[in-house]
Amino acid sequence: NILVLFVVASSFLFSACEGDTGPPGPPGAPGINILGQVFEVNVDLNANNDFRQLITIPTDIEVFESDAILVYWLEEVAPGNLDVWSPLPQTIYVNDGSFQYTYNHTFVDVLLFLQGDIDLNTLGPEFTNDQIFRIAIVPAEFASEGVSMEYLMEQGIIDTDSIITLGN
Repeated sequence: NILVLFVVASSFLFSACEGDTGPPGPPGAPGINILGQVFEVNVDLNANNDFRQLITIPTDIEVFESDAILVYWLEEVAPGNLDVWSPLPQTIYVNDGSFQYTYNHTFVDVLLFLQGDIDLNTLGPEFTNDQIFRIAIVPAEFASEGVSMEYLMEQGIIDTDSIITLGN
């Protein structure tokens, strides 16, 4: 009986996959291809500019107030001429203490600067001159009002089994 049931079920499955599938549907609308924009700057961060440099975002790059702006520092060039980029803020430890390459931004400019618990004037030119930064503009939009964790769970967008509760 089990063998007969298996044969009947198998023939039903295979016959459901065969036959005329009908004409293809109309083509869909073209998709959206949104890429972030990236540009690089070479700056000196020394006593002459109070260890800071304001970078205006080029006018050919469209930036919205909701976009995320990320900055990377060219830490080194590895063998094979491979650039090694480190995200800011980046802390550097020296004999007397530490300092950071860091930044803040608006949607029209980025302020690159050094801060630390040492006298920045004691830093050598290898830390202050000809520093290369990569500035990335990542497209983003503000979340809609009314979207809450409860709403996402009710809509099945977030699975309650995958939520990790801290402290448990």
